[in-house]
Amino acid sequence: MRKKRMLSLIFMIVLGLSARAGTEKTMENLKAAYKGESAASAKYAAFSEQARKEGLLPLAIMFAATSKSEAVHALNHKAVIEKLGGKVESESPQFTVKTTKENLDDAIKGENYEMMTMYPEFIKAARDENATDALKSFRWAMETEKKHFLIYTNAINALNKNDVKSLPRVYWVCPKCGNTYDQAKPEEKCAFCYTSRDKFIKFDK
Repeated sequence: MRKKRMLSLIFMIVLGLSARAGTEKTMENLKAAYKGESAASAKYAAFSEQARKEGLLPLAIMFAATSKSEAVHALNHKAVIEKLGGKVESESPQFTVKTTKENLDDAIKGENYEMMTMYPEFIKAARDENATDALKSFRWAMETEKKHFLIYTNAINALNKNDVKSLPRVYWVCPKCGNTYDQAKPEEKCAFCYTSRDKFIKFDK
């Protein structure tokens, strides 16, 4: 009996090593994505506080919501890293908080890079390595970044027109995939992961 358990343990270890060996690029990408999303979450939280200081409440609420969304993405990436046998290292993100207009410019550039370059590349590698869990996590993040890009673009346009009051004041974030809604009443189920609306996290102050 002891011998069988030992053989089973050895088999599981070898199987785990084989899985990790076949997803080396994806593991590297997952760690980069985790680092980037963690930094984005911290940065947007700081941007939210800056907007609040400037009396721009709709933008403060917006950044608070997107900060939570990026935190969800980071946690999803971390879960896949650990499932594949890897570990994540805690780091202190480095960023600069400027005026809200400058912060919006920075956020737009970041989202554009992630949705147009970073995640498409990561998705291709995950597909090539048949890393299905990573593929799902990357796709959820990429589709959400597309929405963030539009939200930020609308926000900076309103700010430039001195029409911040026209921006939404209610946001919802799906706790499973990070999908973000800038409307008072979102759809009944998340369009990305089908989580029920009653599980969404609300941001309105």
